[in-house]
Amino acid sequence: MSGLQGVGLLLLWGSACLWLPGLARGALVISGGHEALQETRGAAKSLQKRSTDEATVEVYSVKVDCTVTSRFAHTVMTSRALNKANSSQEIFFEVDLPKTAFIVNFSMEIDGKVYVGEVKEKEKAKKQYEKAVSSGQTAGLVKASGRKMEKFSVSVNIAAESNVTFILTYEELLQRKLGQYEILTRVKPKQPVQEFQIVANIYEPQGISYVDAHATFLSNELLPLVEKTVSDNKAHISFSPTMEQQRKCPGCDGTLIDGDFVIKYDVKRANSLGDVQIVNGYFVHFFAPPDLPRVPKNVVFVIDRSGSMSGKKMEQTREAMLTILLELHEEDHFALIQFDQRIEHWRESLTKATKEMVAEGMAYVRKIFDSGVTDINGAVLRAVDMLVKDRQEKKLPERSVDMIILLTDGMPNSGVSNLETIQENVQSAIGGNMSLFCLGFGNDVDYSFLDLMSKQNKGVARRIFEGSDAVLQLQGFYQEVASPLLSEVDLRYPDNAVDSLTTNHYTQLYNGSEIVVAGRLTDNDLNNFMVEVFGQGFEQDFTVQGQVSALDWDVMYPNEEYIFGDFTERLWAYLTIQQLLEKSKSGAADEKANATAKALDMSLHYSFVTPLTSMVVTKPDTEDGPDSPLVADKLTEEQRQQAERMLHRYAHAPPMNAPPMYYHQATPTYFVDGDPHFMIELPDREDALCFNINDKPGTIFNLVRDPTQGILVNGQIIGDKKIAPDGKVNTYFCRFGIVHRTLGVRLEVSTQDISVLQDGKLVKLLWSDTASVKGLNVDLLLTKDRSLTVTLKDSVKFVILLHKVWAKHPYHRDYLGFYTLDSHLLSPSVHGLLGQFYHGIGYEVSDLRPGKVPEKPDATMYVKGQELNVTRGWQRDFRRDVKNGENVPCWFVHSNGTGLIDGDATDYVVSGLFKTV
Repeated sequence: MSGLQGVGLLLLWGSACLWLPGLARGALVISGGHEALQETRGAAKSLQKRSTDEATVEVYSVKVDCTVTSRFAHTVMTSRALNKANSSQEIFFEVDLPKTAFIVNFSMEIDGKVYVGEVKEKEKAKKQYEKAVSSGQTAGLVKASGRKMEKFSVSVNIAAESNVTFILTYEELLQRKLGQYEILTRVKPKQPVQEFQIVANIYEPQGISYVDAHATFLSNELLPLVEKTVSDNKAHISFSPTMEQQRKCPGCDGTLIDGDFVIKYDVKRANSLGDVQIVNGYFVHFFAPPDLPRVPKNVVFVIDRSGSMSGKKMEQTREAMLTILLELHEEDHFALIQFDQRIEHWRESLTKATKEMVAEGMAYVRKIFDSGVTDINGAVLRAVDMLVKDRQEKKLPERSVDMIILLTDGMPNSGVSNLETIQENVQSAIGGNMSLFCLGFGNDVDYSFLDLMSKQNKGVARRIFEGSDAVLQLQGFYQEVASPLLSEVDLRYPDNAVDSLTTNHYTQLYNGSEIVVAGRLTDNDLNNFMVEVFGQGFEQDFTVQGQVSALDWDVMYPNEEYIFGDFTERLWAYLTIQQLLEKSKSGAADEKANATAKALDMSLHYSFVTPLTSMVVTKPDTEDGPDSPLVADKLTEEQRQQAERMLHRYAHAPPMNAPPMYYHQATPTYFVDGDPHFMIELPDREDALCFNINDKPGTIFNLVRDPTQGILVNGQIIGDKKIAPDGKVNTYFCRFGIVHRTLGVRLEVSTQDISVLQDGKLVKLLWSDTASVKGLNVDLLLTKDRSLTVTLKDSVKFVILLHKVWAKHPYHRDYLGFYTLDSHLLSPSVHGLLGQFYHGIGYEVSDLRPGKVPEKPDATMYVKGQELNVTRGWQRDFRRDVKNGENVPCWFVHSNGTGLIDGDATDYVVSGLFKTV
């Protein structure tokens, strides 16, 4: 941005946070037809460095105000800041909002003048977007942010001694899943704020059964600050810590407030008809009757075993399937199909889920291994044939539900491979007689293909993200559809009293979910408003009917200043637009066009930012004249996936001007080498994580500790001979102590020699030797002036490298590197700076953006419940070339690995080379 002076600051909250000078960054731009990553290196070069005293900008207020009225959530996020400097400064505002929400308003107030975002048709906003992009600016305001969220961000130049207020408003209909509603607010202020407040008011005339509020960052000290007041039909939740209560420590600038604030609740369900709300000419009907018996299900699991499922994916699929099979009810029937280019089934037909049959099915699942290519068409059709055949032969209960659950991670590349042909074949074979659920594992799958195929066949698609919790994702999806309660549910209303109904026929109602229907009233005579619901239950048809009347909100909430009186209309509009967007993806061309046109018209009328509209933000003029407008778009799931693919491709490509890269071996490697650089290589993800640990020379760190096996590895760091002219103090590992108490082995390795003590016998070796020593419990292989390989009996293997430096070098000394091989042989209780990663680490990386150095972009990492700023770079692996090393690309975690390692780096300091404390 031209003409800017001073510091770049970010107000992120909801995420509300300050963007300090070292965090200036660009953005991943996804908009309409522009599903592309803006040229990261070019954007990075265009960033200007800004330096000033960050205290000259005061962020003095961050507020989140959420009002939920009959499941419809209206959230306002407000942040205020003052530029106390005598020059203009650029302030950034970022908010994370749920991906299911629609932005409805954004405004900036600067010294009394208000700048309001305007919702426009996407195609009309496109020209302004392209102008901003072509001028070298980052024009996209919305980016994907993890699995559930989207990040809205904007920056503005603020004059000296000026105030700025940012206000973002969004709305969404809360969906009931597994028996509860969830309100998720992400808060990341980055520093203590004078006025910090989260407030939620929940109005549920149906009655509130329970409310729970928690946060990922709540400590024992902060927990009592969450205030919760619950009456029969209203709940009030607030969280407002003082500045001192927000601080990580007395007097320091760090804040404890960093993560997700989550409210979960459910409503009372005494009425089998459900709950009907009528307000201002619109009605909404919530239907989830209590105490219905579950309907038996007949489910065919179709599992992709192609080569791309190898490694962790296949392992996690097997693990999830074993748990899912155990959760089958004895009245259920099930079948198992595995496929690559060949299609194999466990049994010819479905089997009743008795304990014996489930055990046999689990044994079959354990033997599923990856190989070959993918024939989705043949596999799904085989599943359909099994269900049809068993139905015809009356092997399945008459009152039961048929479903297919497909799990795949790739594109069909065997048999029929044309996506439209597969969809036509499957839809024709199913004929509306069963549900198809598609689970797309990872980023290589064509999600839009699976999504449409599911919707064509009474099902839904779900993305399964690669990560350590993939098993939980698979199990969670299954639990949502595991217990059908009703099928072919019809919700009927007087024809002469309503129009513009949302979908009022549903194939299934599952336990823990809820059906929502909304419409517009054409007859104000509510004495005539009869509601009827029909469905097929377990033993008999379900029928219920009743007369409904408008609720007097002033009577139910007499002391409330009720300001959300049009919620039924906006809920109806939200639900209608969502359903029209789904219809625009399938059907005849004219039907899709009509659905698109109507969704666009309603999005504009109600000022919703949807995939068809954009919010154009006009910014104040800068010193160089008018500034380019920015554009906020709504991301589709396909666009989110595209962004992740681009991030993945960029992350695994060598940075520009970087030395040649060394890519990972088949097994994970964990090492520390250099100054001191810790590296976790993860070949199953084709990725690596890295961090440095800096401390004073002489400090001893615990690297590996396995109390089960009695293994301990500590390392001591050494500094340079003297401080270099640039003032940097370099430290390296100079000694390692290795103990295997169970085997009676103790090694001390320094840059001069190696001492081995076993069974009371001491052996000493020099690095100038070449030797092979074989003992009862330990083998040593010493390569002269290069490496020592330590193999512990029936256990792990360590490699220690010697880095020799010219003896007369004015600053540097000889140092050691430490590498762990066969780490899987250690017990699950292993820990330490390296050991804690030996059994895997789950993380996600998103929001790729320019960093300080063009060839080293920054990104956001979600790991261990935290959100970290990481930088793409590389570290050297010296195993093949001890002199020069080979570069390994990795995500660098700053600040001594804070957020990645458990606790703080100082927690790993020990008092001696063979001590545990």
